[in-house]
Amino acid sequence: MDVGALVFDVFGTVVDWRAGVAREAARLLGPGVDAAAFADAWRARYEPSMQRVRGGERPFVPLDALHRESLPEALAEVGAGPVPDDVAGELVLAWHRLDPWPDAVPGLTRLRRRFVLAPLSNGGVRLLVDLARRGGLPWDLVLGAEVAGHYKPDPQVYDSAPRLLALPPSRVCLVAAHTDDLAAARARGLATAYVHRPAEFGGDPVPPATDPHADLSVGSLEELAAALGC
Repeated sequence: MDVGALVFDVFGTVVDWRAGVAREAARLLGPGVDAAAFADAWRARYEPSMQRVRGGERPFVPLDALHRESLPEALAEVGAGPVPDDVAGELVLAWHRLDPWPDAVPGLTRLRRRFVLAPLSNGGVRLLVDLARRGGLPWDLVLGAEVAGHYKPDPQVYDSAPRLLALPPSRVCLVAAHTDDLAAARARGLATAYVHRPAEFGGDPVPPATDPHADLSVGSLEELAAALGC
């Protein structure tokens, strides 16, 4: 692939959202709550909350606001009652405290030798900065939903990357563990690379091993670096 920049989905592709949210939930909610089930219940509200923005039912707000709004329903689903505002705030910040997959930092470090790197995530700017500082993610800049004022898979998010990087869309590659994200990027002319993350949802369901429509399918970011000659 003749690309000059790689942009990355973050939740599930670069960081392990499920383990991180469950870890913080266990700390903040105590042993009476199934922390993994809570993480899954909260994540299940991720897409519906963004769809209300995409569909024009409400103006764009950063992901932290959507997470805060969906928190009471997620707590109720796992039998937890309302929590004080300070605990709710700390739970929202769980999404700022996720750890990278073990291959992420080594792979990104290798890739940065040849390519401009940026997240192209539905996470807000401060969230992405916090993840980078916590995990040592070597981004060159931050792109994504809050920069574009839209949530993926709205085309404006994908279009913003080549525009801001001053590259043709074909020279920007989206790297993601989600085939729907990659399909939306291809529809806007971006190159795509699929990363298999079998443990993203705790092993159930297991995502497909490859994306036959992607330019590359790999099992890690280190494998991606090797495939791109880094």
